[in-house]
Amino acid sequence: MRRFDKATQEMIDRLEKRISEYVQRPAVASHSELVFLEITIDEDAALGRREIRVLTQQGPSNPLPFYVGQLPETTRKPVKTCPVQVLGKEHLALRNRPDDEVEVKITPPCTMNGQIAPGEVNRYRFKAAKGQRLVVTTMARDLIPYIADGVPGWFQPILTLYDAKGNELAFNDDYRFKPDPVLFFEVPEDGEYVLEITDAIYRGREDFVYRITIGELPFVTSVFPLGGRVGEPIEVKVGGWNLQNPELLLPTGVSQPGVRWVAAKSNGMVSNFLPFALDTLPETFDKEPNNGADQAQTVRLPVIVNGRIDQPDDWDVFRIEGRAGEKIVAEIMARRLDSPMDSLLKLTDAEGRVVAMNDDHEDLGSGLNTHHADSYIMATFPETGTYYLYLGETTRHGGEAYAYRLRISEPRPDFQLRVVPSRAGFRKKGNVSVSVYVFRKDSFDAPIQLQLKNPPDGFTARTVTLPPSQDMVRFPIRTTLTELKEPVRLVIEGRAMVGGREIVHEAVPAEDWMQAFLWRHLVPSEDFLATVYDPSNKPPPKRVLPEDIKERAIAFVKQREKQRKYPIRFTKRQVANRLRQLQRLYEEGLLTDRFYALKVAECEVAEEEL
Repeated sequence: MRRFDKATQEMIDRLEKRISEYVQRPAVASHSELVFLEITIDEDAALGRREIRVLTQQGPSNPLPFYVGQLPETTRKPVKTCPVQVLGKEHLALRNRPDDEVEVKITPPCTMNGQIAPGEVNRYRFKAAKGQRLVVTTMARDLIPYIADGVPGWFQPILTLYDAKGNELAFNDDYRFKPDPVLFFEVPEDGEYVLEITDAIYRGREDFVYRITIGELPFVTSVFPLGGRVGEPIEVKVGGWNLQNPELLLPTGVSQPGVRWVAAKSNGMVSNFLPFALDTLPETFDKEPNNGADQAQTVRLPVIVNGRIDQPDDWDVFRIEGRAGEKIVAEIMARRLDSPMDSLLKLTDAEGRVVAMNDDHEDLGSGLNTHHADSYIMATFPETGTYYLYLGETTRHGGEAYAYRLRISEPRPDFQLRVVPSRAGFRKKGNVSVSVYVFRKDSFDAPIQLQLKNPPDGFTARTVTLPPSQDMVRFPIRTTLTELKEPVRLVIEGRAMVGGREIVHEAVPAEDWMQAFLWRHLVPSEDFLATVYDPSNKPPPKRVLPEDIKERAIAFVKQREKQRKYPIRFTKRQVANRLRQLQRLYEEGLLTDRFYALKVAECEVAEEEL
């Protein structure tokens, strides 16, 4: 066997690795480029969701979630670029894995990170003791919310738990209305168990990414109430698994209405986070029995009722006094607050005649919901008198988790804004236009004045009006800077006058995601980031060709071309493309100095003859 010096052997290893990973026809072209990052997390970093972006010379990328966990973690080898599958020959695109990559041994509690390739199953073997109450949670859609070219539009994982003999003990393919599964398992006896994850129909590719957490961990399955009034103390009750003497982590110091996040802490571990709504209206609770018009609970408007559908086929009925011509809004917040309830609202007069009814109402501001199960009614009382508002559960289910918040009030015209995309890369002294969308609520129909709020030095924008007849407008932003290497945060603010009252909201940054070839969703992100770059600036080369080697190569190629009967001809575009490809391979250490110099010289000599 021929022996090589260290540098040559390292280049051969790099070439072999590159060739083994190369795919002529990748299944998804956008997945064929890889970036490897090393991230260090501070010991005292807060738990939960972050956003990760790649900062390029032309600006920041779109964000993806990155979670800081509280347990030891294990990570599988990354999936290589998946080749396109040919109909009838799909098996040729599958990879052959050694057994130790199919099944991995773990020690709970821990978090497992992995990817699913086409046709694959990932297994985790662990030991457990009788009586342990294990919670197994999955993040998949939480990591990649939508897939544009697949049905139903996301990775649909399923979890199956087996004993050591291969007997199925537990199975789950979703948690309530969410596609990410959760298993609750009380261990029947000491021994080994195997947890398996795969896609529901055995699909897979690079973006079928998951995080599984397993252990005797706190998990909240119900919160009541689902919210409260800003500035007032709130007594909250939670239910779930492994919640021994839980400490509730509630929002503090909040002065504005909106949706915040709550969790429970037990035995030093933090549970899953759940949304919690804060508002400014008076609040009350539903009082049983209120199952029919004869038992209806009388409420005075405006009010938010915190209640539950306590049992299957339960109805909560509220009595309202209305005046002829007066408008009323009844809105449910349940599904948007992670309650499994699928509500139905019905407004009747005293004789039982239906004035208005609604099952589902689309909330475009809820970018991760695909089943808009919360009900909404806006109606005008036809005459003065008594009216009844019926609230039920469409699927006729009920229980402790089926909580809701019911707003009953006059219309409160308002709006939400989204700015798309959530990043901008400016050329020096250039401009960028972004899209600003409006979601109107309770018949809001006023024009909105858009402007940059406290813009950083070097950024300006004129005021843009978003008229009532439009749902979107382009918002141009200009910079006088020539370069800005670190991203800055931009904020677009909207102002409108309604009934002599000014309403002011910041535009929430968002990304436009496609689901299953058709549907579009504006998924919120944390920041709207901007950078400025000079396109004439090129990053310094990672590897520089020695001048003497380059000069010798040019002289050699010129001499060879003089002797060639039919000289090689390239177009300018071919020369430019080839030089870029050669430079990339050379800087990655995949070409020797001599070979690179020879091929560059061929291009440069050919360019001289054009």
